[in-house]
Amino acid sequence: MKLLVRNLARTTTEQEIRELFAAHGTVTECTLVLDKETGTSKGFGFVEMPDPKEAKMAKARLNDARIAKNKIRVKFAQDS
Repeated sequence: MKLLVRNLARTTTEQEIRELFAAHGTVTECTLVLDKETGTSKGFGFVEMPDPKEAKMAKARLNDARIAKNKIRVKFAQDS
């Protein structure tokens, strides 16, 4: 399942996001969206977790959690 993680601090790294979600299950992919011109974080990213049960648990536990002073939002990503 693909999760959208929003409202990340601009200083949060891809590795930090991966570790945060890995505490709740297997993470197969983690992508932090970066600004093409500056290379800095846009404040959101995506996490792929193959086990739906683990993904749902991670979403429930991490949505509205405070990470680096920001209250992050976690929801299921829409397939395009």
